[in-house]
Amino acid sequence: MNHYAKYLLVLGCLAALVIIGLVGGPFTLYLATRTMILSIFALGYNLLLGRTGLLSFGHAAFFATGAYGLAITSIHLSVHPLLGIFIGVTAAAILALFIGFFCVRHTEIYFAMLTLAFGMMVFALIWNMRSITGGDDGLYGISRAAISLGVVNIPIRKDYQFYFFVASLFVVSVFIIHRIYLSPFGLALAGIRENHIRTEFAGISVKKYRLGVFTLSGAFAGLAGALSALLESNVAPFSAHWSHSAEPVLVSLIGGLQTFSGPIVGSIIFVALREVLQRFTYNWMLWFGILLLAIILGFRGGVVGSISGASRRYFRQ
Repeated sequence: MNHYAKYLLVLGCLAALVIIGLVGGPFTLYLATRTMILSIFALGYNLLLGRTGLLSFGHAAFFATGAYGLAITSIHLSVHPLLGIFIGVTAAAILALFIGFFCVRHTEIYFAMLTLAFGMMVFALIWNMRSITGGDDGLYGISRAAISLGVVNIPIRKDYQFYFFVASLFVVSVFIIHRIYLSPFGLALAGIRENHIRTEFAGISVKKYRLGVFTLSGAFAGLAGALSALLESNVAPFSAHWSHSAEPVLVSLIGGLQTFSGPIVGSIIFVALREVLQRFTYNWMLWFGILLLAIILGFRGGVVGSISGASRRYFRQ
């Protein structure tokens, strides 16, 4: 795909986002907002898995940290949402830095199991700190107060207003992650994924790069968690459970681990399939799992990866 085609595709996607926000009904806006939040979560996660080759089962902890960071400051301190999001993202990044310091020293299964252990520790803390987190009841009554920017107040209470707010952060997140992919830092991460021993011999500190990308990935998970708390107006402790960490893994596998847009496409498929199946059968989880397996096994390299590979083979003929 040449540069002009890529620019046209980007402009088409931006136009689609605007059109959905202008003409979509409440349920359409809700699903689109959920999809963008999941995309932010998965794009940040894919920096770690797809770009660096590290599998984490503890990212739900950072998602929950962002959500609870916003919820606690919103309910107890009455700060406006933008400051709450900043606090949630900062808390998630600090937690990722702390956990990553112990985890990046290991690779493969040891790294995955350590992230799982730390993630479940965070879940246990959230569950037991009832006076702060609400325990198993969670926190409710998170308001979408207007965002104050000095002389300007941006309302986000209505569905379409919040949709455009999330869409703006989604576009900014996509841009930042794309720049990371193309930066020397991103290229070094790809080298670590292919052969971390040779990368170490080239003078690159593998542990520092892994810690850096782990912290970045945790920050984007925190952003997704904070936006999810605003969308649902509540946060529950199971947002920190290890099973929630499986969502960005599945989404990345569906869309394509080695592609930039794979997590976005995977998020669309994931949300759409689940919503459709829930309305047609009580056994939706069984059929959901079967369809996800069929997609993952049928599209080696993910949907985006398979389509890109097929198009390259076609144009070479």
